[in-house]
Amino acid sequence: MGRVYNFSAGPAVLPEEVLKEAAEEMLDYKGTGMSVMEMSHRSKAYDTIIKEAEQDLRDLMNIPDNYKVLFLQGGASQQFAAIPMNLMKNKVADYIITGQWAKKAYQEAQKYGKVNAVASSEDETYSYIPDCSDLPISEDADYVYICENNTIYGTKFKTLPNTKGKTLVSDVSSCFLSEPVDVTKYGIIYGGVQKNIGPAGVVIVIIREDLISDDVLEGTPTMLKYKTQADNDSLYNTPPCYGIYICGKVFKWLKKMGGLEVMKQKNEEKAKVLYDFLDQSKMFKGTVRKEDRSLMNVPFVTGDKDLDAKFVAEAKEAGFENLKGHRTVGGMRASIYNAMPKEGVEKLVAFMKEFEKKNA
Repeated sequence: MGRVYNFSAGPAVLPEEVLKEAAEEMLDYKGTGMSVMEMSHRSKAYDTIIKEAEQDLRDLMNIPDNYKVLFLQGGASQQFAAIPMNLMKNKVADYIITGQWAKKAYQEAQKYGKVNAVASSEDETYSYIPDCSDLPISEDADYVYICENNTIYGTKFKTLPNTKGKTLVSDVSSCFLSEPVDVTKYGIIYGGVQKNIGPAGVVIVIIREDLISDDVLEGTPTMLKYKTQADNDSLYNTPPCYGIYICGKVFKWLKKMGGLEVMKQKNEEKAKVLYDFLDQSKMFKGTVRKEDRSLMNVPFVTGDKDLDAKFVAEAKEAGFENLKGHRTVGGMRASIYNAMPKEGVEKLVAFMKEFEKKNA
């Protein structure tokens, strides 16, 4: 069995050359006589790995000097609590709810203060991004929160909300490094890496320095204080060493590919192949409003549950893995992250055309 085309939403496909390089270094990393999995996080070798990873990420995203880069654990979901604990000075926050993860973050934040849902697309199963140009932003809001790309529902903010001067916090788990971003527009931009960057177990938080202080909500665990992590360069305790090492390799791969401008172009070309087919297909339909479509996650349906199930089963037989939609929406979903080659999408579309012919 060779490599399959893996359309999983996360943990997801990684660049093959990164995996090969890691395999070569598995038993002996650069003459240390041990694996990165085995080395002390305080060692000289590891210090170089984590520092280079941070520098490469800074280069890729043009992260300004007044932002800290933190490599943490607990996934994006742990940040749902860490964010209000660290930022809720007035105990007020505004959330824009465009999917399940934004909703979970909103529910978690309610434990710590008054949380307002200032916009939502729940009325149409999160199939669009609401107009966020003139929202009722609370005057005393500590921050405005979004989930920028919605993995389950396949929507993406193409324009950031007008926060009326309030700090913007964004979960970018499923669009991390898929295109250039202007980090200065955010107070915090963060995400789990297991969709577009590395193995599960690492969450990267890029945070403006003025948001890091000892002034946190009473009862905030030491580990969840951004100041603890920032003051210790993400090494307060043992970090997810191996995961960070792989992320670092992916950053180098992205630089080699030409950076985020090039990735955006590749991702647009790749997504177009699938969306163009969905737009003309008689059997398959995309579920998202056109202007809000994600480049990373593409949900689609036939309109018939049995036919959906048949498609997923036959696709798996043909070497296309993890096309079943999220349990909350059903249907299918193709996640086409940076590491998914264009030919994977082209072959999927060819398979879909064939399936449509046979099952018309």
